[in-house]
Amino acid sequence: MNHYLSHSCRKLLAPTISALIRNIGCFYSTGGGKKVFLHDFHAEKNAKFVDFAGFQMPIQYPDLSISASHRHTREHVSIFDVSHMLQTRVFGKDKIKYIESLVVSDIQGLNVNQGTLTVFTNPNGGIIDDLIVTKTEGDFLYIVSNAGCADKDLAHLQKRKDEFKSKGADLDLEVVSDRALLAIQGPGTSKVLQPLVKIDMSLLTFMTTAVTSICGVEDCRVTRCGYTGEDGTEISIPAEKSRFILESLLASKEDNVKLAGLGARDTLRLEGGLCLYGNDITDETTPIEAGLAWTIGKRRRIDGGFPGSDVILKQLKEKPTKKRVGFLSNGPCPRAGTEIMNEAGNIIGTITSGCPSPCLKQNISMGYVDNAFSKIGTSVNFLIHKKRIEGCVSKMPFVPTKYFIK
Repeated sequence: MNHYLSHSCRKLLAPTISALIRNIGCFYSTGGGKKVFLHDFHAEKNAKFVDFAGFQMPIQYPDLSISASHRHTREHVSIFDVSHMLQTRVFGKDKIKYIESLVVSDIQGLNVNQGTLTVFTNPNGGIIDDLIVTKTEGDFLYIVSNAGCADKDLAHLQKRKDEFKSKGADLDLEVVSDRALLAIQGPGTSKVLQPLVKIDMSLLTFMTTAVTSICGVEDCRVTRCGYTGEDGTEISIPAEKSRFILESLLASKEDNVKLAGLGARDTLRLEGGLCLYGNDITDETTPIEAGLAWTIGKRRRIDGGFPGSDVILKQLKEKPTKKRVGFLSNGPCPRAGTEIMNEAGNIIGTITSGCPSPCLKQNISMGYVDNAFSKIGTSVNFLIHKKRIEGCVSKMPFVPTKYFIK
């Protein structure tokens, strides 16, 4: 593994998940930590494993280096096992009112079978976690959130559910315990999936979802989304059929399909300018500071009603004092925690993520700076090994996204 990727991934691979989801469905616990349902399959493929959020997760496979796997995803199709992610469903006639009391987005305004990225916020406007909420035709909300935040997310959801139910709300919360989650990413995704599903992939646009059969397996959810910046889908499938479906996808003759691990997933998301919770967004950063103001729906900007709305809506109107921005540089790569200075040598911010870009062949990074230094093209310096390394503020995403939007 390249040193810069091992360093980057060490930053990823820290938190543990509580006993709330220790032994359910698509993963199981052993003396060496939790394992996703497909762990043995990955081991058979000689995957290199790392600990991530208490799980043994594949970081790469022997046929490709991480940078080669990254480029393969941009050019063909890669499959990431993301079954460690927390999947939940919210039922009941008060489900939208309930979830909108926790997140900033306009869930009521979503079309049926449409989803959105949103964030849980705290009373200070900080981000508890980022998540995708989808309004399904099955009369429930389908939620996917981060494995590393699973314990606090479930506690947060349960606490508010109890508050709502104590006032007579019609509401229920279910942890999805019997389904694996695979992310199929890359320009050939639709071509690979189309012969295996009953839906017309050309009608499934970015952030929409459908339930269909995959390889003859019924009750599979296909959602057009991902964490790479490429066109792609995430498929929620019965855990007991996940190996069969994964092997069928890898056997596709429609494109060159390969397995990919967390290493490529991290560099891909950084090229796409996408946030990693715990690095680029935390409970001390607001959606406005993080450049996620677009997640706040028009109606929510008027009505508020979400935790920290007074702080967030004030920042939306008056602008925050700091802002998440991207940087380009050469030489030693700025990593999370690197101090950012202006040309006069004053500290103006901190890097939150960084790596050499496999596509751009130069360093990319993101971090927070004082608002006065957030303009694209602004020259900055990074303090690395007690030396000042030149960089400049860059637009994000670093590599243009290719989401399937009609």
